[in-house]
Amino acid sequence: HVQLVEYGGGPVQAGGSLRLSCSGSGHTYNTYCMGWFRQAPGKEREGIAALTTSGGGTTFYADSVKGRFIISRDNAKSTVSLQMNSLKSEDTALYYCATGEPGAVVGTGALFGRWGQGTQVTVS
Repeated sequence: HVQLVEYGGGPVQAGGSLRLSCSGSGHTYNTYCMGWFRQAPGKEREGIAALTTSGGGTTFYADSVKGRFIISRDNAKSTVSLQMNSLKSEDTALYYCATGEPGAVVGTGALFGRWGQGTQVTVS
């Protein structure tokens, strides 16, 4: 049973940076991929980044964060991070990480089965 905990959120000024991390614990961390999602008040959940956990690590970024956010992993520490740069007010949201199975789709969240509780990012 994998449990995920996100941390690193908080208030930040527009143009600033934050680094979110997602720590996994439990029987196994051998998932196919890890994803970062966010949900702002009154908006639908948005899949923003994903990373496969084997090999070279294929990445995916939503257009809304491409060029500003970087997803990375540390398998030895069972941690996946999201470096967020050039933050904008529209990046304000609750950010979640999740584990994905083969065939997982970041855009819809399909086949992402384990979710953390989220960490709030507020950009002003």
